[in-house]
Amino acid sequence: MNRETFHVLNHPLITHKLTIMREKETGSKDFRQLLSEIAMLMGYEITRELPLEEVDIETPVATMKAGRIEGKKLAVIPILRAGLGMVDGLLSLVPVAKVGHIGLYRDPETHDPVEYYCKLPADIEERFVIVCDPMLATGGSASGAITMLKKRGCKQIKLLCLVSAPEGVERLQADHPDVEIFTAALDERLDDHAYIIPGLGDAGDRLFGTK
Repeated sequence: MNRETFHVLNHPLITHKLTIMREKETGSKDFRQLLSEIAMLMGYEITRELPLEEVDIETPVATMKAGRIEGKKLAVIPILRAGLGMVDGLLSLVPVAKVGHIGLYRDPETHDPVEYYCKLPADIEERFVIVCDPMLATGGSASGAITMLKKRGCKQIKLLCLVSAPEGVERLQADHPDVEIFTAALDERLDDHAYIIPGLGDAGDRLFGTK
């Protein structure tokens, strides 16, 4: 595992909120709210390297030179469907970011990701892209989504996830060594059904109240 491109954001507020999300008694309403809040908190770190430019402004009492984000366009790309729960938290930080959507399903025989939906901003290749998916389990969906984005010209991509399994991290780093991974927790392993242990169950089902 390459620790230079893998980051566990273990801020106490993130850890506390994730603990509540993991509990099986937590309902969909609270699960949605907590996921959005954690995405916002993690967003501070994932956008830390956005470049600033110095501009002249006038306050009510004086003129000054101040920092402003230097024209870097952002795109938030959730992987359907659970990734949708992370979008609002990131948009609360960067309201002008564009939002695209990628839909993938796993082929039952090959277990490879198959694209069924992709809608991206027209200038996606010019944007700093944050791919969102709460669970990095096998890594297949995240790797497939990033491959799709690279084929469309994206060069600056980061992955934001909530809970990761070692297997998924290794897969993603092997397929895309240039992509940084930001997660709230690195769990133990995958079980025989590719669920993260201890994990938090199926994020999509818990988010939307389905089974």
